[in-house]
Amino acid sequence: MSQKINISITKTSKSRLADTDFDNLPFGKTFSDHMFMADYSNGEWKNFQILPYGEIGISPAISALHYGQAFFEGIKAYKHADGKVSIFRPDKNGERFNRSAERLCMPELPLEIFLESLSTLVNLDRDWVPAKENHSLYIRPFMFATDPFLGVTPSASYKYMVITGPVGPYFSKNLKVKIETNYSRACDGGFGFAKAAGNYGGSMLPNLKASQEGFDQLIWTDSREHAYIEELGAANVMFLMDGTLITPSTRDTILKGVTRDTVLTLAKKWNVPVEERRVSVDEVLKGIKEGRISDAFGVGTAATIAHIAEIGHNGELYTLPDPAKREFSNKLLNTLNDLRYGRSSDEFGWNYLVNH
Repeated sequence: MSQKINISITKTSKSRLADTDFDNLPFGKTFSDHMFMADYSNGEWKNFQILPYGEIGISPAISALHYGQAFFEGIKAYKHADGKVSIFRPDKNGERFNRSAERLCMPELPLEIFLESLSTLVNLDRDWVPAKENHSLYIRPFMFATDPFLGVTPSASYKYMVITGPVGPYFSKNLKVKIETNYSRACDGGFGFAKAAGNYGGSMLPNLKASQEGFDQLIWTDSREHAYIEELGAANVMFLMDGTLITPSTRDTILKGVTRDTVLTLAKKWNVPVEERRVSVDEVLKGIKEGRISDAFGVGTAATIAHIAEIGHNGELYTLPDPAKREFSNKLLNTLNDLRYGRSSDEFGWNYLVNH
């Protein structure tokens, strides 16, 4: 249903832009000058506003804090050489935003409101979009329940917000990852396909344990047998085996990634065979040992293309080919960068240009 959005804008009295070190941008720690906020009550979205970035007042009884009705998205905006700014495939994130909302029994947000909230906020803070290669403006839309009521029932009121911040690369090195065989990220019938806050809260202890063992990330496996590969940390995972691009098929335990869809579209365009299916741990480890897997990498908005250099499983370490010499994933990364920074033709219409 179409809904008109009129945004009230209150600009900051003092920008923090001049005090920001754009040569030192740890991911997710620097925030732009403004934020978007809207409220949902009585069955409608209202109070659309952009405010200076800062703290918000909430009741300690809001149901998001007690019962976990909260989820988010991750998107990036890029600065082109001619000064234009584009957001990469935000319509796909808007679709996934509403899939998460539906699963968590929260109200959907009309796509036009989602897109306008992003574009208006990014346009206002367009000077925060880095012009440097492998840098971007990270956009974090999120929604949470706001009823001050301690009852296990869906909230009747919600808040939708968007915050942004300039970022550099999420991963600064090739990854040493561990296949998880004890803990589970998601289960059949759960909400692993949603960007629910609870999915990430439950991953922190196993990630910490893996880090203490010297690993950078986990490869999650199915919760029943730990026999099938599902995701890489907070990204989808792909393997090039015998010249075929193989990735776990999406299901209710696996996030339907926007970068995942982008990579599969490009691979098909390049006539690379693609298989979306259950991928077993055994076939991957055997493929590495036999030299049949020539490439392995994570794909995600934050991660972009993250090369996997080593995989650990049950105390044994499996080494993959040198990431610097991998033709396929490096071609992907270069192609994606050329697209997002406006250096090549946008034949798929993936760049959502922000009007000045």
